[in-house]
Amino acid sequence: MSLSATWHLWCNSSEPVTDARFEVQLATLVSEPPRDAGWLFEIKLDGYRVVAEIAGGRARLFTRSGNDWTAAFAPIAAAVAALPVRDAALDGEAVALLPDGRSSFQALHSAMSGGAGLVYYAFDLLWLDGRDLRDQPLELRKAALADLIARASTGSAVRFSDHVSGSGAAFFAQACQLGMEGIIAKRAGSPYRGGRSGDWLKIKCLQRQELVIGGYSEPAGARTGFGALLLGVHERPGGALHYAGKVGTGFTRKRLDELSARMRQLERPTSPFVDLTRGKGLHWVEPQLVAEISFTEWTSDGKLRHPSFLALREDKAAADVVREQPEKRG
Repeated sequence: MSLSATWHLWCNSSEPVTDARFEVQLATLVSEPPRDAGWLFEIKLDGYRVVAEIAGGRARLFTRSGNDWTAAFAPIAAAVAALPVRDAALDGEAVALLPDGRSSFQALHSAMSGGAGLVYYAFDLLWLDGRDLRDQPLELRKAALADLIARASTGSAVRFSDHVSGSGAAFFAQACQLGMEGIIAKRAGSPYRGGRSGDWLKIKCLQRQELVIGGYSEPAGARTGFGALLLGVHERPGGALHYAGKVGTGFTRKRLDELSARMRQLERPTSPFVDLTRGKGLHWVEPQLVAEISFTEWTSDGKLRHPSFLALREDKAAADVVREQPEKRG
């Protein structure tokens, strides 16, 4: 029996449930794709994680931390609301696409300012017409999602995030060759479970992660605003903030001005870092802003090598930012 046929059989025989609270499932960082059988592989999208909930002909969009971003992604909300369902909850990524089809986090910020060019790639279906799907196998949820999006009007900003089965190493190599951020591996047959587990894995082509802004240096020469951001990571969620280096590249003039204005409102007299407490020309800020940074590697003393600023992460709480280290799989 095909996945689609199996899905329709299950759907028609299930009792509806009514309690829907959705904590997103998170992927664990690993150094390479799993080589054993029983995995599905998707492209790792470079945007904002968004759960889209539909009820009463209206859609609401929530970030992974539960913030309502319906207004920020109004074109996506309108497209989601037009899906042919009574009520539903989709998990996916809000992105902006470059001309070559790649998603870009920097382009997303520009698209959010104008509201055009936003796309929602849905990769999971948690709820559909009164039924909780989270205990159903991954393949059935994705089959139902593909069917739902296929029945939507053409030209919709809602798209299905497809996958391949097996050949994870080859898929990862191709993704990196095409300049993608990386891939996601998902265990076949697994249910949807909120939080981080080994059923979803992320494998990155480039080093990237979120870091907390704890201060800045004064600008030099023709530079305006600030010279570099002082960055840190918590030793554990909510724990002490450790200095991880500074970044002074990757800024547009507009971004320099915007960040300068926001940091001035957060200035404080003392350092938020436990291991960097003074320095000539340094200014301290409350550790509330989170920056997405690309870099080549971590040094032996826990600093970033060759970092470059990408964008602010408005969807990530600063207290949750810790250093990401790939787990080793046996």
